[in-house]
Amino acid sequence: MASGPSAFDLYNPTEEHEMLRRMVRDFVQAEVEPQAAECDRTETFNLPLFRRLGELGLLGITVPEEHGGTGMDAVATVIVHEELSASDPGFCLAYLAHTLLFVNNFYRNANEEQRERVLGRVLSGEWVGGMCMSEPEVGTDVLGMRTTAVRDGEVYRLNGRKMWITNGMISDTELGDVFLVYAKTGGRISSFVVEKGTPGFSAGQKIRDKCGVRASTTAELVFEDCAVPVANRLGQEGDSLLHMMRNLEIERLGLAAMSLGIAMRCLQIMCRYANERMAFGKPLREFGQIQRYIGRSYASWKAARAYVYDTARQLDLDSSGNRIDSDGVKLVATTMGKEVADNAMQVLGGYGYVGEYVVERLWRDAKLMEIGGGTLEAHEKNITKDLSRSFEQVIA
Repeated sequence: MASGPSAFDLYNPTEEHEMLRRMVRDFVQAEVEPQAAECDRTETFNLPLFRRLGELGLLGITVPEEHGGTGMDAVATVIVHEELSASDPGFCLAYLAHTLLFVNNFYRNANEEQRERVLGRVLSGEWVGGMCMSEPEVGTDVLGMRTTAVRDGEVYRLNGRKMWITNGMISDTELGDVFLVYAKTGGRISSFVVEKGTPGFSAGQKIRDKCGVRASTTAELVFEDCAVPVANRLGQEGDSLLHMMRNLEIERLGLAAMSLGIAMRCLQIMCRYANERMAFGKPLREFGQIQRYIGRSYASWKAARAYVYDTARQLDLDSSGNRIDSDGVKLVATTMGKEVADNAMQVLGGYGYVGEYVVERLWRDAKLMEIGGGTLEAHEKNITKDLSRSFEQVIA
């Protein structure tokens, strides 16, 4: 890396961004990398390490400084997710669920009393947060959700089940601390802050034996006549479809950035291996088949990275309207990340298929990015719909 940013550096637009990248990269090398393989093997969420993110000011990266956050932008969000995922995408996914799905969404839709009560605990890492949208029978079709919230005096009674909830359980027995829960209120979607210990709120099961991202815990959460105070509703009743759609933009950008980190690490590993490994008396890098894997991987990574950072530069965290490119970067970057990880495994051969060289774990982790936060098929549908409405504006 150069000693300082150029007049315009897409990836480190300001000195503050460059300092952030250096800090996170140093943290990853010193503290994240040493624990990554073991937490993946044991399917363990590293809570003490997570709280270190709070000490570094990373859990409120998009929250203004006057409210206790770091006050940075979407580019900063991409930097953190890219650097963390180059080592431990599972740990990074727990970070994303807390920082983007809960903290960013909560801050932008909460009132001052709600912020005062909750923000300090989630920004420090005392509370681990998450977001509840998907259900056992409802994924991409969020309008088909079945969880309901019926007002009963000064409480809402929530009933339903939420599935695939990252940070739903932070150990084999302990629930996460606080969740933003979407539910139907009179046919429209509202959102509620539900804390651990609320009567009627429990875990159905911790989901085990996932293909990848095993260092982030996933659970089914259950709401049975769960009494949530009216004061815990975010915004007005029925307004949360807009909250959801706006926050999906930054979520998808974060997932795209995770794929960049996975690809970057896989490129480093395959290049090093191709330099060091000899076959038929010469380094692997001398063989055309290997050159194809490395050359195409590098070009694909660079193209996706430029798209992701350019989209982040234009994203306004306080408004929606960039869905076409938040879908686009996730569509492009997540498929790229999976393909680069697959190429790295092919270059390493048998060594790539075992855990020692890291590629095997990154290969498993890469697949989720094509599913979580919206499937590839959903992105293709959204992009086509948006282009059909405003193609001339998009290409102007």
